[in-house]
Amino acid sequence: MKDMISDLRTDWTREEAEAIYNAPFMDLLYRAQTVHREYFDPNQVQRSKLLSIKTGGCAEDCAYCSQSARNGSQLPAAKLIEVERVISEAKKAKEGGATRYCMGAAWRSPKDRDMATLEAMVQGVKDLGMETCMTLGMLDDDQVFRLKDAGLDYYNHNIDTSERYYSEIISTRTFADRIDTLNRVREAGIKVCSGGIVGMGEKQMDRIDMLLALATLEEHPDSVPVNMLIPMDDTPLANVQKLDPIEFVRTVALARILMPKSHVRLSAGRTDMSDELQAMCFFAGANSIFVGDTLLTADNPEEDADTALFAKLGLTAMAAGSHGTK
Repeated sequence: MKDMISDLRTDWTREEAEAIYNAPFMDLLYRAQTVHREYFDPNQVQRSKLLSIKTGGCAEDCAYCSQSARNGSQLPAAKLIEVERVISEAKKAKEGGATRYCMGAAWRSPKDRDMATLEAMVQGVKDLGMETCMTLGMLDDDQVFRLKDAGLDYYNHNIDTSERYYSEIISTRTFADRIDTLNRVREAGIKVCSGGIVGMGEKQMDRIDMLLALATLEEHPDSVPVNMLIPMDDTPLANVQKLDPIEFVRTVALARILMPKSHVRLSAGRTDMSDELQAMCFFAGANSIFVGDTLLTADNPEEDADTALFAKLGLTAMAAGSHGTK
């Protein structure tokens, strides 16, 4: 069995990744679960809460996003919310069992005038004893170090899809821009959270290449969100064909095998997933979710539904600061 266990490699080849992804499904799940058990308690799931701290009016043209001002969305732009409201919502999230609080702003990048407010948000959430995460778009060196000094634990910056398919989804920044931001964050000592979205009309190889891009970084991301597209009205992907659920599970399993010590987050799209599909994703190595009924502007399963699912599967919440069994 030991030869099936994945080392922390950053030299995976496309041929290796493709062979893993397309293995007989039961073999793939067995390998993913074996790797998962090598590094994590298979019955524990980390829970995060996501809050939109600045909604709408984004200058980017991401084809999947209801917050873009450039792709036909009717969502109005809002101002950055108050620090006090963020802290209040974070307290509720902690009481609900969340151990990490994620704050997202619909920006291409933050403006310097907003940095003091963002730093206060990080410090306030840290004071509650929660892990902090932000997603603010691209950052320059000064902004990265200011967030680091404020105590930011994680920075989320998804690469979204493969480099090949990227220009079909976004034209206002490049795939290389995303990678540069990830490297800047990691070099500053902030943990990286980066994944992507599947079901955007991409090919199977794009899903493989997206995960391969993350698995061949100098260090694997600490968290890897795997999102199923939620088609949003008034966006270019509103009527895209739905992805086969088995393809989604294969994507989760590949993420677990290529990046064995990362938290693989079952993120957007869970409202349309059956309990059985979510259970299969957990077996394939997913061990993190967002809790609460909203993800930025999209729906998410309510707390009661997640509590019932956890009870049904015998899952428990991962303790704050837990980073695996080894």
